[in-house]
Amino acid sequence: MTVSSAINGTAATTGPSERRLRTAAPQSGFAPWKDPAKQPIIRFENVTKRFGDFVAVNNVTLDIYEREFFALLGPSGCGKTTLLRMLAGFETPTEGRILVEGKDVTGLAPYERSNINMMFQSYALFPHMTVERNIGFGLRQEGMPADQIKQRVDEAIALVELGKFTHRKPHQLSGGQQQRVALARAIAKKPRIMLLDEPLGALDKKLRNQAQFELMRIQEQTGTTFVIVTHDQEEAMTVASRIAVMNLGELMQVSTPGEIYEAPNSRYVAQFIGEVNILEGRVAAVNADKTVDIEGAAPGTRFRAPNCDGLSAGQQVWLSIRPEKIKISLEQPASSINTLTGRVDDVGYLGSISHYHVHTQTGRLTALRANASHSVERPISWDDTVWMEWPADAGVILKA
Repeated sequence: MTVSSAINGTAATTGPSERRLRTAAPQSGFAPWKDPAKQPIIRFENVTKRFGDFVAVNNVTLDIYEREFFALLGPSGCGKTTLLRMLAGFETPTEGRILVEGKDVTGLAPYERSNINMMFQSYALFPHMTVERNIGFGLRQEGMPADQIKQRVDEAIALVELGKFTHRKPHQLSGGQQQRVALARAIAKKPRIMLLDEPLGALDKKLRNQAQFELMRIQEQTGTTFVIVTHDQEEAMTVASRIAVMNLGELMQVSTPGEIYEAPNSRYVAQFIGEVNILEGRVAAVNADKTVDIEGAAPGTRFRAPNCDGLSAGQQVWLSIRPEKIKISLEQPASSINTLTGRVDDVGYLGSISHYHVHTQTGRLTALRANASHSVERPISWDDTVWMEWPADAGVILKA
């Protein structure tokens, strides 16, 4: 019996093809949100939460599906943690309701939500208990028989790969190992839904990157629905099947990482997720080939991008272009469309790529260039006059 089948209480062995089918990544074909007949495991219906005059969450309606790894992403104070705490039962909505597996749990206490477990940012490990005792604590509190507790704890320890550390105490573990103990303790109760509040915030960057893939592996093996709160865009893009970008208590966009990055629905989302260049302009022409010509704010600048619904001549728009889609060169391109010239202000060398910040007639733009050769000397440097160009399908037109 495999670890994944043991955790789920099944006897079937999971083969490679089945593991691929179970993954929550959208590129695997997993997309229950596209099926109108599919019922969500979690549903927020017009949920609002006020603290006095302050509106922390404003009329949020959101569906999360079984086996999703769902991320609530946004800056501090955007309402993401409040939304998670309402799902866990630590806060009660001022308005609206929350359904889990079709049942209204809005007024239930946390201990009455047996299908939900939460892993806190602080990990909350008991310093006087060993790894083994920490993981089994919740099961002992529920009065589970000792032999069943041992089986559950052994399964969880195997899943997080802490077999060599069962008799150590938290102060004898690294930050990453403590994080895995906290996760194992939550998993040992076999919840249908796992809530994670900034679970990797205490780890350094390299360890955090490793832990992200560990979370993905564990989520896939257990089939548990994960809902994670984070302010780290890279973390959300790495682990999540879908992301809800929040701001000021509202949902700005809910979609897959690829769709949010490549097709943001507003300037806020475009600027919050990764690096982006935003160019202001007005629609000059809507073309028959499903492209739009934009007259830039700077005199003589003209851009072309894929059309989007509802555009008309003279309308103010913004063009979003990711830095990696811009080609930067010392030579002037043949075309004048989607072309800007300027002076290199800053160069950031990051090993595999170099960042170029260029002062142009439309403002400061960023371009990326891959460092394909072994040479430490870059062909483009500070104060060079350069040309920047991008294909017509590289930009996204934003109306909001």
